[in-house]
Amino acid sequence: QGARKRSGADWAVSVTGIAGPGGGSPGKPVGLVYLGIAGAEGVETIEKKLVPERKTFKAMASQSALDLLRRKIQKGAHPFSKTEV
Repeated sequence: QGARKRSGADWAVSVTGIAGPGGGSPGKPVGLVYLGIAGAEGVETIEKKLVPERKTFKAMASQSALDLLRRKIQKGAHPFSKTEV
């Protein structure tokens, strides 16, 4: 919500995770990513496990976040209903 507030945007998208090759742990392995979407109705976060190759991970994570935003906008009505990602 902070990004929305500071920028005046309708939506904000965030991505964070363990892209590797190092930095993973048993609880947070390389390839783990969290996607966040913030809109007027609230915030939704999704956890995904992606391939652990760094370059592919980064591309897939950003594409997944933007696809989630696209789906929210297309639905129109209530943007925070459950979405398959």
